[in-house]
Amino acid sequence: MQPNFRLRRAVQLALTANAVRPLRGRASIPAFFAGWLTAELAPHLLALTAADSAAHVARRGLRGADRTGLAMGAVSAAGLAALIGSGSRARAEAEEALTETLGPDYADDLDPRPDPADLAVPWRQLVVPFRMRDPQVRRDRNIAYAPGGKRFLLDIRRPVQPGKGRPVLLQVHGGAWMIGNKDRQGIPLMSYLARRGWVCVAINYPLSPAARWPEHIVAAKRALAWISEHIHTYGGDPSFVAVTGGSAGGHLAALLGLTANDPLLQPGFEDADTSVQACVPHYGVYDFAATTGDRASKARLRSVLAKYVVGKDPAEFLDDYVAASPLDRISADAPPFFVIHGEHDTLVPVREAREFVRRLRAASAKPVVYAELSGAQHAFDIFPSIRSAHVVRGVHRFLEWTRLERARTRNPAEQVSREADRGAAPRSR
Repeated sequence: MQPNFRLRRAVQLALTANAVRPLRGRASIPAFFAGWLTAELAPHLLALTAADSAAHVARRGLRGADRTGLAMGAVSAAGLAALIGSGSRARAEAEEALTETLGPDYADDLDPRPDPADLAVPWRQLVVPFRMRDPQVRRDRNIAYAPGGKRFLLDIRRPVQPGKGRPVLLQVHGGAWMIGNKDRQGIPLMSYLARRGWVCVAINYPLSPAARWPEHIVAAKRALAWISEHIHTYGGDPSFVAVTGGSAGGHLAALLGLTANDPLLQPGFEDADTSVQACVPHYGVYDFAATTGDRASKARLRSVLAKYVVGKDPAEFLDDYVAASPLDRISADAPPFFVIHGEHDTLVPVREAREFVRRLRAASAKPVVYAELSGAQHAFDIFPSIRSAHVVRGVHRFLEWTRLERARTRNPAEQVSREADRGAAPRSR
């Protein structure tokens, strides 16, 4: 029993060390999987470490206990506590990002204003993080948004209580353009928004290598066209659609935000409105064409995009890659963005998001919020965790502010009247 205890503690210590300081290079993919789960499940692993150590001491007594194993358990516990702390910092990091760009009083516009109880860590929900069904949310499943089978289906999450004129969120799953499903990503965010009156749409889209670029983005735009025509049936307002997604989904979400109504990406439905009013990419791929020369971007271009996704020689068909690259499609017409990335992302290095934000802020006339999350790996928002709970709430505040700001610019007299009703001085922006 003693060697097994020491082995368990050694494995946990290695996992914790990788989460605190992830391995890079060729180990980046296994480092991601191990680090992501360890970081987001740190409270659960800390409890297991403490329980295992306590049980070992109870069985062996202090004199017979494996001191090496206990020491590794103590170091691992300290690392897990640090990971819990970094996850908790996401609340301040999201709020600081919002106030830096939107202003320190941005929350004064929100109705209702953020509730301290709602912004607290939802510990009860985190006890069983993979149980994500919500009785307050209705789900309409497997609705076809275009012909073509299961890769052209969408799900809708909306409040149980009927309503109309609700803002809409489009969720695009990630998975390196080759795997993934609408059922498994973005659920914490969609559930949170649906409970608060949003209509959330999650889509499948064609996957490589069977599908070649630009089939992925064309399908996403077909989904937007479907939303424009049909979402009112489910209580949604097609005049306000925000888009989000992670990783490859973050790439597609960002590209949707930057290519509104581009006829080259809307073959056969060129007249459809595919504009979005806000974009929230999580740990997205922005340097699709590797035009920055970044080593990681060039490696992705050669090993994934050229081989499996686009299927063309990047040197000969560089223009096709540039046309698919959010970093190279930035313009002054971009909608408001909230870009979110993890400091410890080993799959899409954080420097890619930093450069995207730098260029977007230089060109866009709309707000560009950027939250860089300390200690966060790729895919930190897949299931409820301390970090994802705070990020979800920050995204909700950004989207509500954006929606109200848009209403204000479209009808300033109504906004002045509303502010006068609540006793606030009218704002000038």
